[in-house]
Amino acid sequence: MPALKRPKPTTVVLGLLCVMYLITYVDRVNISTAADSIKRELGLSNTQLGVLQSAFGYPYLLFQIFGGWIGDRFGPRRTLFLCGLIWASATILTGFAGGLTTLFVCRLLVGIGEGATFPVATRAMQSWTAVGRRGFAQGLTHAFARLGNAVTPPIVAWLILVVEWRGSFVALGCSSLVWVLIWVWYFRDTPADHPAITPAELDMLPNHGAPAKIVRSRVPWGALTKRMAPVTIVYFCYGWTLWLYLTWLPSYFLHEYQYDLRKSALFTSAVFFAGVVGDYLGGEISDRILQSTGDLQKARRNVVMFGFLGSFVCLVPVFLTHDLVLIIVSLGAAFFFAEIVIGPMWSIPMDIAGKFSGTAAGMMNTGSALAAILSPIAFGYIIDRSGNWQLPFVGSLAFLLIGAVLAPTMHPERAFE
Repeated sequence: MPALKRPKPTTVVLGLLCVMYLITYVDRVNISTAADSIKRELGLSNTQLGVLQSAFGYPYLLFQIFGGWIGDRFGPRRTLFLCGLIWASATILTGFAGGLTTLFVCRLLVGIGEGATFPVATRAMQSWTAVGRRGFAQGLTHAFARLGNAVTPPIVAWLILVVEWRGSFVALGCSSLVWVLIWVWYFRDTPADHPAITPAELDMLPNHGAPAKIVRSRVPWGALTKRMAPVTIVYFCYGWTLWLYLTWLPSYFLHEYQYDLRKSALFTSAVFFAGVVGDYLGGEISDRILQSTGDLQKARRNVVMFGFLGSFVCLVPVFLTHDLVLIIVSLGAAFFFAEIVIGPMWSIPMDIAGKFSGTAAGMMNTGSALAAILSPIAFGYIIDRSGNWQLPFVGSLAFLLIGAVLAPTMHPERAFE
């Protein structure tokens, strides 16, 4: 019997990043499934619950650019190790929170730990991924993030039944710690330093296999911020809809259709699975267009515009029917098209910023982080004022159109350096 072939280090690194994306989304959206249990135990209003759900977003916003800079300066290995320790520990501590204030603090800590993860992961991909596979890598990793969205509701619902909502946070936090230890043991900032990598693999990576030393040069903050500003604004438009889905969808099915936690979790999971497919296809489509045309505008901008417009069209039926099957199909299709945006969007910081890609990715993701604060609060406030669980989706329609209109301002074909 032939011996099993060991996977390439580049494949293992991409796999580790995929698992990280999945875990981080499990730990950031678990609270949305547990929200009703938390709300009942602590006697919260929808507005207070929205404020609690937004707690993650404040440090997540602040640590995007700073965390990306840390990753550029000190390397993804140490940076993601520290980040993982913080978010995993904070998730565990959430299970021991005694009230609204301590819960808020724990969610702040989760935001601190996860704030730098995606920009720093982008910096890792800059060294470990061939240029023509960047869209694929970003699409695949974010597909795993959406897989995390999809599996979290039924997993957390089951854990709540078994060990209550507090025990669910402890179990998920402990699982995160396992990834943290494997990452720091296996990953190397410079691909050439990895003991298992081959010359053939190095030849496929940036710099023609030369050691990609960690950049310690001064970041041109003003010029880079101005260059990335259109990308940040477009990503905010995407983030508004994303965080509406992540923080309120289980509660939407629970209250709008009066289903129990288990059924609400399953419906939410079905919608998020559509995003898994959208993430993967968006990256693949973007890379194939780039390989066939060599045109970054067509490969990035056009795919982003297509995703925004498709999501807009598919979200409209939410306001035209109350049929549950049609609502699930509409929400799932809208999420599918919104997630097509991800692969090309996360490739743009690498296309534009090169050695500053971690910092640039942090600048871009600041848009989504700001939406993570504003979207949940707006949703909760609107529901408390109107009692209408469909009305907040109007904001998503507006931002999807704005994102499509502004996408041509990003110019990924113009390298910063």
